[in-house]
Amino acid sequence: MNFVEELKWRNMLHDMTPGAEEFLNSQKTIGYIGFDPTAPSLTIGNYVQIMLLNLFQKSGHRPIVLMGGATGRIGDPSGKDKERVLKSYEELDANLNRQLEQMKQLLDFEGPNAAVIVNNLDFYSNMGVLDFLRDVGKTLTISYMMSKDSVKNRLDTGMSFTEFSYQLLQAYDFQLLYNQYDCRIQMGGSDQWGNITSGTEFIRRNLEDAKAYAITTPLLTKADGTKFGKSEEGNIWMDAELTSPYKFYQFWLNADDRDINKFMRYFTFKSKEEVENLEADYADDPRMLKKILAEELTERIHGAESTQSVQEVSELLFGKSITAETIVNLKPKTFETIGEEIPRYEIDAHKLLDKTNIQELLFEVTDIFSSKSDFRRSVQNNAISINKTKVSDVDFEISKNDFIHGKYIMLENGKKNKYLLTL
Repeated sequence: MNFVEELKWRNMLHDMTPGAEEFLNSQKTIGYIGFDPTAPSLTIGNYVQIMLLNLFQKSGHRPIVLMGGATGRIGDPSGKDKERVLKSYEELDANLNRQLEQMKQLLDFEGPNAAVIVNNLDFYSNMGVLDFLRDVGKTLTISYMMSKDSVKNRLDTGMSFTEFSYQLLQAYDFQLLYNQYDCRIQMGGSDQWGNITSGTEFIRRNLEDAKAYAITTPLLTKADGTKFGKSEEGNIWMDAELTSPYKFYQFWLNADDRDINKFMRYFTFKSKEEVENLEADYADDPRMLKKILAEELTERIHGAESTQSVQEVSELLFGKSITAETIVNLKPKTFETIGEEIPRYEIDAHKLLDKTNIQELLFEVTDIFSSKSDFRRSVQNNAISINKTKVSDVDFEISKNDFIHGKYIMLENGKKNKYLLTL
């Protein structure tokens, strides 16, 4: 299946310039997508475009990741109703370096169509303003630039010359990549159509007999109309320090049932036949589709070990298969992940006696129970368990030996109230 056919069955094709499909079908080529480092990490909103590069590469073409070391300093007006707040160069450089490391994990940088990373700051760092105005600014007319939605939509609220010039920078990027890498295609989200086609026009006017093409994907939104890539808490980052693998996994599990077929087609590496078979098999059980996609993406982004850990955490918090016999075999990383999702209480190991009354310990280091009578009622109701073993005596004693890996105790008060005690 060729690249355009791949996009079509996945519903990932929004628009393309005339001749793009024929050109792609006629030869292996080079294409790029730009990413501005305005955030400390890529998000799963960015991952739509990374998937586009992945599919482009898997179709035999060569992808270029253009990091916006220069354009990030200007601010893209596309999709914005007001001027961006400019970030410091130091922050942008730090963001870019972190995103570079993420990109290196997400594409194949070996083989005949190995991905390439380019920083567009290299294009402009030695260019003076007069050179820019003469060599770049003369190509596109004001009327042409103002016809683009990214400009038209801001005429009432205002746009600085800084953001107005962004279109020229992106267009010139395309021309330089065309010259240096024979890059013939620029891709992006549908909100980038104006900037991308400015690039194809730039090349048409400046390079004799040159032909460049544009392809865009639809902007991915959720069924409730909200922006994809965010949860109630905010962005879903692709950095484990900003969004834990567990929260990443849960994002997909908690997706609206109406969205899962769309998400599956956008983000899985499974074939068309495999996806259609899964959709048929689980037409009445979207939870299984969400689980399959959650596992695939979590392993791809965070690795097999983290995926196993989040699955164990999910089972421990919501499932029934974890028992007193199996909980002792969970890895420390699993308990650390649990501690990020449920209330966690630290216990000073020096204060823990060989045998310590559980009631006294809990009242000293936690606020789980409102009173000792509350604790006793929970014991009498058979609600309290330690590491999945029921506590049936208010005078139950624990010792350091009860801490799994010498550090963790899982305390439960009923089915929903779970706590981690850490020695």
